Amino acid sequence: MASSSLPPTATLTGPYSTKTLSSSSSSITTSLSPFFPNKSQKPTTQCSVSLGGVRCQAKNGDNDHLEQGLGKLDRRNILIGLGAGGLYGAAGLENNPFAFAAPISAPDFTECGPSDKPDGSTIDCCPPITKTIIDFKLPDRGPLRVRRAAQDLEKDPVYLAKYKKAIALMRALPDDDPRSMAQQAMVHCSYCDGGYPQAGFSDLEIQVHFCWLFYPFHRWYLYFYEKIMGELIGDPTFALPFWNWDAPAGMYIPKIFTDPTSSLYDQYRNAAHQPPKLLDLNYGGTDDDVDDATRIKENLTTMYQQMVSKASSHRLFYGEPYSAGDDPSPGAGNIESIPHNNIHLWTGDPNQTNGEDMGAFYSAGRDPLFYSHHSNVDRMWSIYKDLLGGTDIDKTDWLDTEFLFYDEKKNLVRVKVRDSLDTRKLGYVYDNKVPIPWLEAKPNPRKSQNQRKAAVSSGDLTTTFPATLSDKISVEVARPSTTKRTSAQKKAQDEVLVIKGIEFAGNEPLKFDVFVNDDADSEAGKDQSEFAGSFIHVPHKQKKNMKTNLRLSITKLLEELDAETDASLVVTLVPKLGKGPITIGGFSIELLNTT
Repeated sequence: MASSSLPPTATLTGPYSTKTLSSSSSSITTSLSPFFPNKSQKPTTQCSVSLGGVRCQAKNGDNDHLEQGLGKLDRRNILIGLGAGGLYGAAGLENNPFAFAAPISAPDFTECGPSDKPDGSTIDCCPPITKTIIDFKLPDRGPLRVRRAAQDLEKDPVYLAKYKKAIALMRALPDDDPRSMAQQAMVHCSYCDGGYPQAGFSDLEIQVHFCWLFYPFHRWYLYFYEKIMGELIGDPTFALPFWNWDAPAGMYIPKIFTDPTSSLYDQYRNAAHQPPKLLDLNYGGTDDDVDDATRIKENLTTMYQQMVSKASSHRLFYGEPYSAGDDPSPGAGNIESIPHNNIHLWTGDPNQTNGEDMGAFYSAGRDPLFYSHHSNVDRMWSIYKDLLGGTDIDKTDWLDTEFLFYDEKKNLVRVKVRDSLDTRKLGYVYDNKVPIPWLEAKPNPRKSQNQRKAAVSSGDLTTTFPATLSDKISVEVARPSTTKRTSAQKKAQDEVLVIKGIEFAGNEPLKFDVFVNDDADSEAGKDQSEFAGSFIHVPHKQKKNMKTNLRLSITKLLEELDAETDASLVVTLVPKLGKGPITIGGFSIELLNTT
């Protein structure tokens, strides 16, 4: 890491404050008054500055209030808030790593350390060290590789033979070859289980889950995995198949992965979830007793909600911002949370200590099915932009985040998020003939408004927070407005339920379901409007407690429940999976800008 030092004094100027920071100072205080015309709401923020980074804490207020004005108050935003004339222009500060909202840099492989398994033991997932790093360049245009649905390949013996051969050759490579199956699995382990510290913030890990890096990291991961397979079999047109779990034809483990004699097989999968067992996109650790028709209907409605009705903003679809100096795991986006996490838990072997292979991040990459699972996750990103009108994030601290991967020639390559945005430029597309039935799978309320109000009022309400979620709890949450909003207002701002301060043991699987204005004594089905969503966690390296938030769009839900003018909503949490205490810090309903 390049060294940097503060000048004897530096004047910090900008639209929010003018302060002087000396090299002997340990902190600065800045006022954010332009966002808070009411002095009683105006907080100040104390920031501790060191060469390791900046840490800020709100005073006379809290981050929840500040989120309304700044989006998020943290050490990044308080510094970028000083403006182009502030730290950017402060003499001697131009090389300081904390002087702007910086993207996360590629990891230093020499700083890689042991990754922690959920059970508390450690594993060495560090890659081979190569001194020469090549910056990625987009490939020359040529024929596009077409990723096809895995269940459509059962009758294509030519393709299947290539796929099996590619994986067999990856498995046969020495474990220290960066192209080997063993090393490819370790890529996920290091990036997802605390193997790498952030450059300039040695006390903070790089974590590509539970944040806005989820989609681009895994796209790059699959890109190089696919290129390695093509190189090994001498076919640069080879494309990785996707597990088409969002349509009925693919709602089971594809049969090409279930032959015990095949290189595509993994012995550590849930024996009870082999074909023709239907996948549960809302899986919570146990198999509930519903017929196949109901399961398919619930799965399709889940996809509609996660991709359409609840994906109205970047923050909801991609996940929470996560930049240099930020604490990891600020919050997952819709698809990462459901069904991505659920499928990991549904597939992994519950008889293994940590639910290996798919049921834990450190081991998930050992199963060839993992890569096809994530190929469909990547396809959801393409559908979001190509069919649903979604756009990419325009923030440089997202676009310029870097990762390192070994390519098919064993070169170590540095990539940026900005080069991953167009699959065509990367040389591949998804088969567009595959049906997308969930586009029309809208939920419906199970009761009329009067029936619902009578049922809700019969339940006991929790009023004191933080609260322990050991059993079902219900809470009344005030809405920001009781005036019915116009279509234009809804398009500009989404109404969002925020469940704050969710604290739990990070090394344990966890799931709880969220219902709005539901019957106090029974739960709505997953295909009904009262079901607002779930929080689900796949266990990974954290030995200590994790703390995060959950945001759920309720704009469409309010329309479906005829509750747009209600002064408050009753929110019910129902625990489904988890060991140890789960703490809920509180609730709010907020209006979130959709861009």
